[in-house]
Amino acid sequence: MSLVDSFEKIPVAIFDNDKNASAFVAREISDLIRQKQKEGKPCVLGLATGSTPKTLYSELIRLHKNEGLSFKNVITFNLDEYYPIEPEALQSYNRFMKVHLFNHIDIDPGNTHVPDGTIDKNDVRAYASTYEKKIELAGGIDLQVLGIGLNGHIGFNEPGSSRHSVTRLVALDNTTRLANAYEFASISQVPRLAVTMGINTILRAKRIVLLAWGLHKAPVIRRAVEGHVTEQVPASILQEHSHCTFVLDEVAAQELTRFKSPWLTGEIEWNEKTIRKAVCNMALAAKKPVLMLTNDDYNNYGLSDLLVKLGNAYDINLYVFNGMRDTITGWPGGKPMEDIPRHPERKEPNSKRVIIFSPHPDDDIISMGGTFIRLHEQGHDVHVGYQTSGNIAVSDEFVIRQIDFAVEFDEIFGIDKSRAAGIWKDAQKFIREKKSHQKDSEEIRTIKGLIRRTEARATCRYVGIKDENIHFMNLPFYETGLIEKNPPGEEDVIRHMDLIRKVKPHQIFAAGDFADPHGTHKVCFDIMMEALRRLKAENDPSIKDCWLWLYRGAWAEWDIWDIDMAIPMSPDQVIQKRNGIFIHQSQKDGVVFQGSDSREFWQRAEERNAYTSDLYDQLGLPKYAAMEAFVRWEY
Repeated sequence: MSLVDSFEKIPVAIFDNDKNASAFVAREISDLIRQKQKEGKPCVLGLATGSTPKTLYSELIRLHKNEGLSFKNVITFNLDEYYPIEPEALQSYNRFMKVHLFNHIDIDPGNTHVPDGTIDKNDVRAYASTYEKKIELAGGIDLQVLGIGLNGHIGFNEPGSSRHSVTRLVALDNTTRLANAYEFASISQVPRLAVTMGINTILRAKRIVLLAWGLHKAPVIRRAVEGHVTEQVPASILQEHSHCTFVLDEVAAQELTRFKSPWLTGEIEWNEKTIRKAVCNMALAAKKPVLMLTNDDYNNYGLSDLLVKLGNAYDINLYVFNGMRDTITGWPGGKPMEDIPRHPERKEPNSKRVIIFSPHPDDDIISMGGTFIRLHEQGHDVHVGYQTSGNIAVSDEFVIRQIDFAVEFDEIFGIDKSRAAGIWKDAQKFIREKKSHQKDSEEIRTIKGLIRRTEARATCRYVGIKDENIHFMNLPFYETGLIEKNPPGEEDVIRHMDLIRKVKPHQIFAAGDFADPHGTHKVCFDIMMEALRRLKAENDPSIKDCWLWLYRGAWAEWDIWDIDMAIPMSPDQVIQKRNGIFIHQSQKDGVVFQGSDSREFWQRAEERNAYTSDLYDQLGLPKYAAMEAFVRWEY
């Protein structure tokens, strides 16, 4: 018997990815629009912005273009807008809606309503009251689309917002500004105010659908769905709505009890991973090493069913301990000349061909620098595929510094610099006159990409990688000059297929960090997986003996029970990795689009790796200075 409903106080629909989830919601919206058309009535939609609803809007556009869905009877009201902000600013939600939906469908522009971020502050209260009246005159919102902030906000109703609040001007919580800083060059440019619908305004909608994708949303989803109703988590108030559904991808649902502790809901299929998860969770909660757990612990933590199925605590403890122990290895490419039955990697061939795919030009050294170095030192033929240029993450100040060096270098050595001088002069002039939020020129983007490329090449040389093993893929989807990227295309996939065919790898290491707020890691992962799927479908011999290992980047780490291979690091190896990260000088001392984590990348990496090692230690396994963790992925 399932006990899920005893934990989840809001209906939840879970899909394998955001595209399928968005298609589900888009179909409901299209059915509603068509039903209203038959009745001769307008369909009033409440819309959200941000990265979450992009896939929903893409699917609505597809339904319009391919299935004849008309929006002529649709009236829309958006949740919020930054204040103050010009409607055509790159970060404006007015612009967002035009770019991602309105400009691609047949909706009457007069039927679209997005809060105005330019009105005089003295007029905001009257404007907000008029916004409420417009919703009322339209007949109320038939279906409201919501996202959710990391602190539980809906719209820009921050923690502490009244359940009875209506449209108004609000001050943005600092956590929200930090979370949204990736859209801006720096946190100082993120507006401190916004105009937003109130919680009461939202609750008056006849139907509410909240969307959430990604691991970083999982903790707040659990608080909203399973926690008490509180204004400190505004989304939890949606428990009071009679027709609300949370639509999630699988990773956003991971903290729900049905996934986090499925044995408590009755929905459990015991296998090695679920047993490991249950026992490690219990050991960490009880603050005991795995081998010290007792039958009483199993009973007290809701795992009596495991005792019934598998025997006494001693046997289960030993099974889990041995499984965790076998994930630890100093030989990420396999240990040659030694037959270890449960070693994470094959021992043959002794020297493997390896591709490390790095979404940005520093993810290789940040996320798996210790493993990177060890693979090379142990004689493997290591290649690195830098998937994007990373050019938007270089500050203008750093560009000027490099230009100054180049100009003086030419002058000191008397190098003919007539053409170069013009480029440097134009670049300096552009940066000097650059307006806030303005897109970089092609020349500036090229210079910034060159900076990232030289840093990446220097890192590979530091490790000992040959120049011919360094591959700058410069995937086209990334090259917009903006945070907002193009959809991945055929050329992106082909470049992966070409590199894989060229190297014929036995191992691929790739970023599985889907908490990256820019989304670049997930896009790069999806492109790589499409390339592997095509090669597999073609029975291409280049991947015949290839295993795929996923690392996580600077944003999160694998849960300890999911780890298939843990590479220990000594204190000296931690320092060696740190020095490799330091080579990326453009990413030190204040990173562009850093997000909500103010630590430098080397600090994030070291603390994350040390934490993984500490968890192994708490479970009663050997203690190391740090550990890099990997999950083996089937494709």
